[in-house]
Amino acid sequence: MFLIYLTGDMHGELDRFQSAEIRRLKRGDSLIVCGDFGFIWNGDRAEAKILQKLGSKKYNILFVDGAHENHDALEQYPVEEWNGGKVHHISGNLYHLMRGQVFTLEGNTFFTFGGGESQEKKMRQEAGKWWPQEMPNRQEMEEGVANLTARNMQVDYIVTHEPSPRMRTLINEKHQVSPLEMYFEGLLRTVKFQKWFFGSLHTNRNITGSHICLFDDVVKL
Repeated sequence: MFLIYLTGDMHGELDRFQSAEIRRLKRGDSLIVCGDFGFIWNGDRAEAKILQKLGSKKYNILFVDGAHENHDALEQYPVEEWNGGKVHHISGNLYHLMRGQVFTLEGNTFFTFGGGESQEKKMRQEAGKWWPQEMPNRQEMEEGVANLTARNMQVDYIVTHEPSPRMRTLINEKHQVSPLEMYFEGLLRTVKFQKWFFGSLHTNRNITGSHICLFDDVVKL
């Protein structure tokens, strides 16, 4: 059986793939990144080479999108069906797990929902590095609910970039709650799951027994 690992925000840092934990992944294993993957950003030749290199890894690299992605560039990749859900196929074994999808990996079901709100939105707008698609739209949210309903509102794992507002409250982080977080709060109340993995907060911490925040830790499922 192949193994599944998860980690948090990479922000386009290639050195993360040199960590001892990631280097132990074998052919057929999968690494899931909880948003802010960051390798699709400038669209230049150097970036294209990096994406080809990542896609040629012997293991799958799977990521949900975060707040810091070039969403215009991401949307240019072809949409395919992969392991039960929709993906953007970036290169080889490199895939973007689209919002509101349910995937089956090694007999486990994963509900994925990327996106998030930039905390430095104004600065990014001024730099021309902000995209409105960072916040999910109503259609994506409705598709997510429909896919969950088809599975009786039950999956093994949930993978997002942002946490639910209840999780933020538990770590005493106060901010204005976004529509996406309210959507997640609704999922928290209605979906049965074993564990919910998310990134965004740049810390490695088990918030509760079932909610795990990841940054640079690599955990085996």
